[in-house]
Amino acid sequence: MNKHIDLYEYGLTEKIKQEYEAMECHGYLGRVTAQYTNIYRVVTEKAEVIAEVSGKLNFNAHSLTDYPAVGDWVILDRDQNDSGDAIIQSIIPRFSLFSRQVSGKKSDEQAVAANINTIFICMAFGHDYNLRRLERYLSIAYSSGAVPVIVLTKSDLCDDVETKVLDVQNIAFGVEVLIVSSLTQVGLDNIKAHIHPTKTIAFIGSSGVGKSTLINLLCGEERLKTRDVRKDERGRHTTSHRELIKLPEGGIVIDTPGMRELQIHSADLQTSFSDIEELSKSCHFSNCSHENEPDCAVKLAIEEGRLDEERLLSYKKLNKELEYDQDRAVLHPKQLEKKKIIKMMGSLDAQKKMKDKKHR
Repeated sequence: MNKHIDLYEYGLTEKIKQEYEAMECHGYLGRVTAQYTNIYRVVTEKAEVIAEVSGKLNFNAHSLTDYPAVGDWVILDRDQNDSGDAIIQSIIPRFSLFSRQVSGKKSDEQAVAANINTIFICMAFGHDYNLRRLERYLSIAYSSGAVPVIVLTKSDLCDDVETKVLDVQNIAFGVEVLIVSSLTQVGLDNIKAHIHPTKTIAFIGSSGVGKSTLINLLCGEERLKTRDVRKDERGRHTTSHRELIKLPEGGIVIDTPGMRELQIHSADLQTSFSDIEELSKSCHFSNCSHENEPDCAVKLAIEEGRLDEERLLSYKKLNKELEYDQDRAVLHPKQLEKKKIIKMMGSLDAQKKMKDKKHR
């Protein structure tokens, strides 16, 4: 008798089922639970199978996001491995996707986790604590379609938790902030409160912030490998691939490898920097760059201590990265370099005009 696996326990919803039926494919439904190089692990109603993409899917792929990612619902040619590896024929449309820009010169988007309801952005107290990086994570999380929650780990290593939390809340407006310690298990119940049957949570963050340790606590066993933190409080990289795990008490979590570098491909800066966006509406010029223009509401807020200048610099940096990546996708390298030079010359010209104005 074949074993039956309830895919609803892996996050299947009626909407996903309807999408599958509407595609009218002669195949089996499954969800990607792990991703390796060109090989996937997929859970179906009968088994967890090893699979690879079809030649057609591979041929039609124009970007890395056209390939399956952990969390994707896919259609396969078989639901068991008793006659060879399965072939992934197509991907069910995603309702959310956390992705990042790939490293290097090529402009391409890499899927990190798909069909997630909540993103736990994990940041540890101590060496990993970095507000500018958190702004980067939030900007990408807002554009993913999932709900971001900030998880501050290793609270047992911090003597000034309240001040650090306040700093986080000042840049993450309306985002829930959870404080946890895997060592003392403080805050673990707050993590569990977010976990519900059929809902998927992705754990995102730098190496060694304690993502795998938290997931092990939720599993009630050492499901994922972990390593002790180094003497300088830097985390050790343990997770080598993305993996979807069904928790014993219901709910699904996705563990991801630590990201030493998080480049932006798509981001919602209007939401993550809503304070600057709102201040900009009061600037004298609608296209104010918040540099040396007169009656700049953003610069005034900095002078009056209502806005941190570091936050404005972060906002400008992310805007430049986003614009540059968008240009890379459509412009020839020579055109890209020309635009870069024109911008630089324009900036130098503006600085010269300001100096001349001061000397008059």
